[in-house]
Amino acid sequence: MARHRVGIWLVGARGSVATASIVGLVALQKGWTGDVGLVSRLPVFQHLPLSPWQDFCVAGHDIRATSLVESASQLSADRGALDPQLVKRCQRELTAIDRRICQGTVLHVGETIADLAAPEVRRRRESPWEAVRRLQADMQQFVKQEQLKQLVVVHLASTEPPFDLGQLPATWPDMERMLQKRATQRLSLPASSLYAIAALDLGYPYINFTPSLGAAPPAIQQLAQLRETCHMGCDGKTGETLVKTVLAPMFANRHLDVMSWVGHNIFGNMDARVLDDPQNKSSKVVTKDRVLGSILGYAPQTLVSIENIASLGDWKTAWDHIHFRGFLGTPMTMQFVWQGCDSLLAAPLVLDLVRFTWYAWQRGDRGLLTFLASFFKHPLGVAEHDFGRQFQMLAEWAQRSTV
Repeated sequence: MARHRVGIWLVGARGSVATASIVGLVALQKGWTGDVGLVSRLPVFQHLPLSPWQDFCVAGHDIRATSLVESASQLSADRGALDPQLVKRCQRELTAIDRRICQGTVLHVGETIADLAAPEVRRRRESPWEAVRRLQADMQQFVKQEQLKQLVVVHLASTEPPFDLGQLPATWPDMERMLQKRATQRLSLPASSLYAIAALDLGYPYINFTPSLGAAPPAIQQLAQLRETCHMGCDGKTGETLVKTVLAPMFANRHLDVMSWVGHNIFGNMDARVLDDPQNKSSKVVTKDRVLGSILGYAPQTLVSIENIASLGDWKTAWDHIHFRGFLGTPMTMQFVWQGCDSLLAAPLVLDLVRFTWYAWQRGDRGLLTFLASFFKHPLGVAEHDFGRQFQMLAEWAQRSTV
């Protein structure tokens, strides 16, 4: 397969997950790290002609007044989430990438996220359609300047409040007409969907790693088909929910009756601050809580809590209590504690998703990339939540795939 330069456009480019992803990419390009945590490096995928890391170039959008070096240094100071020596070695590359990060939009993201934005971003007055065109111009300039073959857009920004799909038009032509009516108040698409439209309308693949709306509306999914590109989401599956989708099949296959499953999550990074807002939190809780019923075939009593504990920084702890009934109706309990660095659990998955998505686009995959379901808590277009079966979908796609 011919070698091409490929762009990675990160929305929320100076956030913790994006920063960890960028540092990881630089380290991989320089040969400063191994491939632990990268799904694309598993033996089952080694026959695929996936692009080497050196072929990728990064830019993006962000709303905050900070820098990649500052974000990386914060992760380094946060109980060693990043090796300080690695951050130091990456400073020149981080500074260069920082110059390619443009101002994003805070249209309809909710006050909690808007409050994080730089004053000039908050003051910007533009219609949703004007925002889409501005975001597109930034992406196109990057593609032109770096002479890129394609651009893969990954949404990593903070979780937006829930959105009612019922108020949206069902087709892309109708949605486009409404977006172009500057004075309309009927269509208040959140920023994540504006980024999705900006990318897909240009034919760029779009990956939503957050619980936000993104490309979920049917009209935007239709846009992807019309522009002959691809997309997938939503909400990266990195920690507690990953464990749930591995353990729940065990209970189902042993015919054990799960009566209740309680999960308590504590961490203290920027994501946790945003999720302190009950509206933003409700978007996250929904994607974390819906997997059990699908796997078990019934709905046990569940409770998912997420709390901001500032002292923990990027280190997330999840405690789960599972109350189940065994033979002769005997009640039993299983508990587990999961502790990990939130951003470093997510970062390799972001890089894997870019690599797989770029290859899928090359081989002609269009619309929803459902074979990527194992990467998401709420995989669009996929009812299967059993992690083992989801991973088999990815492996089978790889077996069928040769460009």
